[in-house]
Amino acid sequence: MATVLSVSGSPSPTSRTTRLLRHVDARLTAHGHRVVPFEVRSLPAEALLTADTSHPELARALELFAQADGVVIGTPVYKAAYSGLLKTLLDVLPQYALAGKTVLPLATGGSAAHVLAVDYALRPVLASMGAGHITQGWFVLDRHIVLREDGGTEIEHETDVLLTPVVDAFAAALTRHTGSARDTSPRPALAG
Repeated sequence: MATVLSVSGSPSPTSRTTRLLRHVDARLTAHGHRVVPFEVRSLPAEALLTADTSHPELARALELFAQADGVVIGTPVYKAAYSGLLKTLLDVLPQYALAGKTVLPLATGGSAAHVLAVDYALRPVLASMGAGHITQGWFVLDRHIVLREDGGTEIEHETDVLLTPVVDAFAAALTRHTGSARDTSPRPALAG
């Protein structure tokens, strides 16, 4: 079982990005992984903007990244890039905060014109932070994430059919990478 930090980079309290992440979280939990949801907007603005890593809430966020085996990064796309809120957090994290971690980038937006933001804006930053393995990312149109009357979330059927193998591939990559990273079985001594 891997620990997955599920990060929403949306500034909105009614975020479709966060709703998409909670949908993905449920699937990852069904795969047997432990998921820790995290909303960047919950961090104190002054501590985040001044990179005050001594602030308890910001220090806790850094610890969550350090403890995670995998990270799901979700962001709305604004002006063909990931959110400024997410950018601020990524700037505060240590340079290699994602070293050895499996990462799944996800994005939401109002137009299919923003689909390339996952690969051309977000992926390079995640790679520069040392991500051990970045799985195929995915973009979901806002209109395909619906708030039900009971308060739950419904992902448009065809979108969910396409998203499911992306999430399953991430779950499988987590199992492969955390299994080898956590293999603590004794090794034979080398003759010398």
